[in-house]
Amino acid sequence: MIAEFGHFALVCALCVCLVQAGAGLAGANLTSAGFLRIADMSARAQFGLVLIAFGALTYSFVVSDFSLAVVHANSHIAKPLVYKIAGVWGNHEGSMLLWVLILALYGAAFSWGERAMPSSLHARILGVQGLMGIAFLVFLVLTSNPFARLDTAPFEGRGLTPILQDPALAAHPPLLYAGYVGFSITFSFAIAALLEGKVDRAWARWMRPWTLLAWVFLTLGIALGSYWAYYELGWGGFWFWDPVENASLMPWLAGTALLHSALVAERRGTLINWTLLLAILTFALSLAGTFLVRSGVLTSVHAFANDPARGLFILAILALFTGGGLALFGWRAPASSNDKFQPVSREALLVANNIFLATATVTVFIGTIYPLALDAIGGPKISVGAPYFNAVFAPLTIPFLIMLPLGPLLAWRNDSLSPLVTRLAPAALAAILITLGLAMTRNGTPLLALVLLGGAFWLIGGALTDMGQRLRRLQNLTQTPLLSAPVAHAGLGVMIIGIITATAWRQELVVAATPGDVLQIGEKTLRFDGVRERAGPNYTSEQGSLVYIGGAHEGNALLPERRFYEAERSQTTEAAITTKLAGHLYAVIGEPVDDKRVVRIWYHPFVAFIWIGALLMALGGALGLAGRVGRRSHAVSGVRA
Repeated sequence: MIAEFGHFALVCALCVCLVQAGAGLAGANLTSAGFLRIADMSARAQFGLVLIAFGALTYSFVVSDFSLAVVHANSHIAKPLVYKIAGVWGNHEGSMLLWVLILALYGAAFSWGERAMPSSLHARILGVQGLMGIAFLVFLVLTSNPFARLDTAPFEGRGLTPILQDPALAAHPPLLYAGYVGFSITFSFAIAALLEGKVDRAWARWMRPWTLLAWVFLTLGIALGSYWAYYELGWGGFWFWDPVENASLMPWLAGTALLHSALVAERRGTLINWTLLLAILTFALSLAGTFLVRSGVLTSVHAFANDPARGLFILAILALFTGGGLALFGWRAPASSNDKFQPVSREALLVANNIFLATATVTVFIGTIYPLALDAIGGPKISVGAPYFNAVFAPLTIPFLIMLPLGPLLAWRNDSLSPLVTRLAPAALAAILITLGLAMTRNGTPLLALVLLGGAFWLIGGALTDMGQRLRRLQNLTQTPLLSAPVAHAGLGVMIIGIITATAWRQELVVAATPGDVLQIGEKTLRFDGVRERAGPNYTSEQGSLVYIGGAHEGNALLPERRFYEAERSQTTEAAITTKLAGHLYAVIGEPVDDKRVVRIWYHPFVAFIWIGALLMALGGALGLAGRVGRRSHAVSGVRA
């Protein structure tokens, strides 16, 4: 009965979406306050109804209602509660319901939070959000119904894919979707402005906080996914250039460009057309990522669906909104714009920033789509992996790192480079000295790695210089959002340091060991004490023991495992990791070879900097968002007073 109630709520939400889309678009055209109120109420009702449906599905997973096909396929009576809950979105149907829930949440939040916006723009944005809700709810109800019943209810479920039975799964998809779907609001802003025929600095000012919000969530989602892959998959890496990983990176790159482009549009009233186009393309890339993951065209640990009918439906949604948005842009975009500016100015550096990010996005897009397109036309099966992306990405990054510290220190409209020499000289000198020191002490470091490390130190030095200037200008602590850009830029520098050092300086040892063997990797010495059997809550495992000999960890043990899940009839490799800021010692055990056991050990210097940097970037975005929301709240309260 609960499941039927959830399905009924979904159907009702679809009906409400029809009202929201109609009232929003009609209300804007008729300038009717009544229609606008209906659109607002519909957006909130849609969220409430989808939340009820999501709650019904979650309840079905918690109580192990195996009469539901999705619960039977993705849960098991013996699973811990946290993985029963995570199983709600660890499958195609549930993950798409989560997508629709977050889409409805954004629409309701916009309805509640943007009350001082011009009513016609507000109504059109709600109308476009309603159209997207219709598309995805029809997709859910017709092809991906999470409440479909089995003819005969089994006594037991098949369980969740073991590699997804991890605490990070409870947060990774919701964060990632909050980023993906968040760009639906910026898409709606672009379409609404094109329909209205008015795109100005105020429009960019209203849109930018929503862009920031989506970008922060997507940054956190990608970082958490990278960390999950690092410690859960047991392959010793943090990024594989998997097509599904690339599917999340592309909207992040485009969204970063959109953030900076919208800033220029807000401050100077230029790059309006480019900002509109980026708003459309960023959400299009989010939809493309959804298509890649759920169409069955990819085989990946991230991919849930392999039904061509579902893929075609998502492809139709992608074509409808992307094609429709681009057609509207071509028809209604402003014919003229004042995009001229001096070469030495903040907006000029932001344009250069956008050129890099757009090029990087195209690079990732080509490397991801080309093998699929070639296969679709009957060509040979090929894979495009790390060699291609590293060879193209690394040279692009160098000029980007050189220019990035300059932009925030330049004035708008026109400036001179000469004052920057004095301000940034300490940062440049520090970056050069540190890089030279590393070149002398780290023999064998590739030249490109040293150049990128130097660029990262330069970026951090420039961010600290910018932060110092901003702090000197602060009047009180409530102005901390002014620090958003330097914090985010410093975070990028820290992340690049982690990526380069963990890649260029990593050490690896692969050996077939017998109990009592002493293993040496770098300055670390460990003794292999063999393997023992142990039982987990819903698995059995072989647990190896690698005991430190000497050093700060004397007597401590790394305990890597190979886990066997009976319900799912599969196994996983669980890495054991000693985590320190200076580096991680990472160990896994493999198959037995005669009377020996394959042991793999990696040492990753400063790899934690990757995720520390990502957190700093997200913090910078959150600071900027908090400042904008605070200023807007004061402005709205002042208007109402």
